[in-house]
Amino acid sequence: MLSSAVDRVIAQIDNSPYGYSSGRMTRRHAANRRPVYTAEERARRDRTHWTMVQGLLAPFQFVVFAVSLALLARWLLTGEGLASAELSVVVKTLVLYAIMVTGSIWEKVVFGKYLFAESFYWEDVFSMLVIGLHTAYVGAFLFGWGDADFRIWLALAAYAAYLINAVQFVMKLRQARQEARA
Repeated sequence: MLSSAVDRVIAQIDNSPYGYSSGRMTRRHAANRRPVYTAEERARRDRTHWTMVQGLLAPFQFVVFAVSLALLARWLLTGEGLASAELSVVVKTLVLYAIMVTGSIWEKVVFGKYLFAESFYWEDVFSMLVIGLHTAYVGAFLFGWGDADFRIWLALAAYAAYLINAVQFVMKLRQARQEARA
């Protein structure tokens, strides 16, 4: 009963044009859902060099993230290395911008849209939050907004959002592989 009430409320505010992605469709609809890639999209994905670019940038970004997170933790635990920690977040943000720009180009080549293609709608929506938080950090860093604690916690919020978004993309990659096997 509560579930159906919640579903009705969500239906009133849900603006996503993609029912399955937004949760409007239930498991009984799963057999009718759109695959991650149609045959044509999969062929375009496999032909474009942007797929390789994404395949290289994603793990590189994760390594930059891990190093930066260690530097942030060092500052939080010891109070040392603030400049290195803050600069590492700026570098992580620049790598994020690179992967977002090249990812948009990849999405245009594969799906015909720079952002919010049906298959990656929610990943792209959450990516906007990730970019917003990282950009807010860079603004705070460059313009001296807030103290060091504020900036570091803002960076950690951006990193938490990044991790959620990374999991979204890994799950989508796994789904695409399962569909290809089936």
